[in-house]
Amino acid sequence: MQALLVLLAIAALSLLASDRRVLDPGRSPAMAQLAASGLLFLALGAVMGPDALGVFSNRDLTALRPLLALGLGVAGVTVGLNLEPRLLRLLPRTVYVAALAHSGTAFLWVALPLAGPLLLTTGLPARAVVGAAALLGAAASLSSGHFAVLGYRSGRMERRQGLSVALLTMLDDLVGLGVLMVALTFGAASHPQEGLGLVALALLLGAVCGGLLAFLMHGLNDLGEVLAVLLGGVALVSGASAYLRVSTLLAGVACGATLMWVGGRAVNQAVRVLGRFERPAYLLLIFLVGAHVHMRDVLAWALLPAYLGLRFLGKVLGGALARRIAGLALGLPPRLGYALIAQGGLALCLVVEYLVLVPGQLSQRVFDVVVAGAVINELLGNRAFQLVITPPSQGRRDGGGMP
Repeated sequence: MQALLVLLAIAALSLLASDRRVLDPGRSPAMAQLAASGLLFLALGAVMGPDALGVFSNRDLTALRPLLALGLGVAGVTVGLNLEPRLLRLLPRTVYVAALAHSGTAFLWVALPLAGPLLLTTGLPARAVVGAAALLGAAASLSSGHFAVLGYRSGRMERRQGLSVALLTMLDDLVGLGVLMVALTFGAASHPQEGLGLVALALLLGAVCGGLLAFLMHGLNDLGEVLAVLLGGVALVSGASAYLRVSTLLAGVACGATLMWVGGRAVNQAVRVLGRFERPAYLLLIFLVGAHVHMRDVLAWALLPAYLGLRFLGKVLGGALARRIAGLALGLPPRLGYALIAQGGLALCLVVEYLVLVPGQLSQRVFDVVVAGAVINELLGNRAFQLVITPPSQGRRDGGGMP
């Protein structure tokens, strides 16, 4: 009962933190940043988890797995709906190369050096360590664009620069999801072929659910009907993937992408409807992620400084490389790497998905390092972003909307 009451309180708090007035950087930049990052919810979850105050026991966390799966499903469908085909076709090739260059640099700088310590400290087969190290690198390669979005909405950054940074971080997500597939292929089953089959099953399940949703939504004009069908579809893909023990996140992405590619006019309504639930669901998901942190793993704390340092170097070098490739095409700001220090929420989704599907000491260690790193990177990213901001040519304040 105590855990349920706390969860309801957190759900109510997530609704308040998702209010447009709270997220308006023109009213309170600090509050908008705190609400947009979800850092408070992540910290609250860690404090109330089994290793701290113990408000949530391990048994409670197991019972809350369906809610965790629903949150991952919402996150996945949202990412998939952002894969708008027309926009992806319009982007020049240099933009994709730049995104791959900066995320790939951070990935290699973290995954390769840390594979050795992971292998030495766990004693597990190299195949399992490869998947875990790859996932650690994937989480490091992801960035959050919320500083850039808040920056141009508050008038502290040129709009073109802010949108360009946000675009690069969105393309990072594709790299991270690709590496998650590799990690699950090597770690989610006893043989890589079986793991690859589970990944393919998740994508197929999502595509089928997306096609079904597009069929059911075809011709709908009533917003209430669109809402009911869409939420039912998200619950369906989340529940089915959790039941089959395949990746809910990947299934959700495939569902959202399929819906976007074949859905037609009703999809635009669906995107607006899902936008109302995206942030409260995300904040509640972040809280549950924090509750899974294992604070007593000394080796995780020992790996954390190396993870943070390598990721920082990878982001700075990767940002410089990306600016050299697409700086003119996108109008990217100087010191681009400093704008990419903050870590995206999708990184937390990747590691919690890996923790659920590949339970064990190694996945728990990777999870702990990434979650603790996300908190520190968020704080570090705030300072680093101040070095990126340049006075906009025309001070324009646009305070509405969510980042």
